[in-house]
Amino acid sequence: MQRGLLGRSWPRQCMLALAIATLADAAVAGGLYVNEFSTTAQATAGAGRGAWAADASATLHNPATMTQLDDHAFSTGFSLASARVRFDRSQGTPSGGGNGQDQAGIAPIASLNYVHRVSDRIRAGFTFFSLSGSVLDPSNRWAGRFEVTDLSLLTISISPTVAVRVTDWLSIGGGPIATYGVLDWDLRVDFPVASESAVRLDDLDDWEPAGRVGLLLHPRDDLALSVYYNSKTDFELSGQVQIPAGLSANFDISLPLAQFVELGAWWQATERLALLATFNWEDWSEGDDLSVTLGTRNVSPSTGFRDTYKVSVGATYELSEGWLLQSGVGYDTSALRNRDRTTALPIDRQIRVAFGLQRQLSPSSSLALSFLYANLGQAEVRTPNVRGDYDDNELFLVGLALNFKELWWSGRLTR
Repeated sequence: MQRGLLGRSWPRQCMLALAIATLADAAVAGGLYVNEFSTTAQATAGAGRGAWAADASATLHNPATMTQLDDHAFSTGFSLASARVRFDRSQGTPSGGGNGQDQAGIAPIASLNYVHRVSDRIRAGFTFFSLSGSVLDPSNRWAGRFEVTDLSLLTISISPTVAVRVTDWLSIGGGPIATYGVLDWDLRVDFPVASESAVRLDDLDDWEPAGRVGLLLHPRDDLALSVYYNSKTDFELSGQVQIPAGLSANFDISLPLAQFVELGAWWQATERLALLATFNWEDWSEGDDLSVTLGTRNVSPSTGFRDTYKVSVGATYELSEGWLLQSGVGYDTSALRNRDRTTALPIDRQIRVAFGLQRQLSPSSSLALSFLYANLGQAEVRTPNVRGDYDDNELFLVGLALNFKELWWSGRLTR
């Protein structure tokens, strides 16, 4: 039975859809890596996040910036993301079926960050972030049912970090990352002939390490520049696939998550106004060829992934004492051409618009509110089974972040 299934056309669609969905590492991925972490930088669409040491989230965005914090610091954030994903099936779609109605729901996003002042020049940090929820949940009879009928994902990442101020104008920081991912995914297959059956991939999971390092340059008091590198993560996802006729088989996939480089800048243009910018390159072409094993058979499907680029610009403006206004816009290129995209990852080029307001609660604490809108592109699909695009493909997000720049065990500061 396994040999018969593998000889049909559905396995390639299955492997490709699973690979793309997992690469996102989040329900609401920007590019293919998540862009929203429920931190202060969410309100600037990520602009300048590696160069601006706003709070303890520095340990997440670029560990080197921890040296700019005067004392122990802690930050935590929570956001709710709501997406509208509606497929418009083209006439003559080979698979038939409907549009699947609204396929996305609400997903929570959380993060927690801590920075410890070891000495005047050394900081240690720890960051935890996760995102969970239903990614896609279309109807069982929609046009893309041979690629996805239900998909859910949970990820948890932890990263201890250390940063050192080498000179008054140069800091370096970094550390390891450990990420756990678990994926459940359902689709339908045209098997036996002239009928349809459900296929379930349950609890595909893995823990994998990676590493990261960042530099922060402060040539002037009003200017900061950053370089941040995150290494590739080689996931080996494995679990059971429930196939037709009540059978099951082992499923394994070797999946690289791209290395990336990010450049950032922060400039205090006036006493009240600061300008921020970020440029990012992600090496997604590394994931063009995958290794997939179903039962005793191994295949190497091509995903068609291309490298992506991200640019964002933003600003902060001090409205009055204790009130800080933030805003930003961002643009991400698409990792997939129309002919390579599937309905399991309906994203294209992306445009983000964000703004927020930060209130100083005390000399050492603040509360930040952020709003973000992302247009995920038309995402045309031109696979052998499905033709169409996404007229509605949007993300709405609201978040809160609580930040402390001094804690109760903080000692007397020395510079």
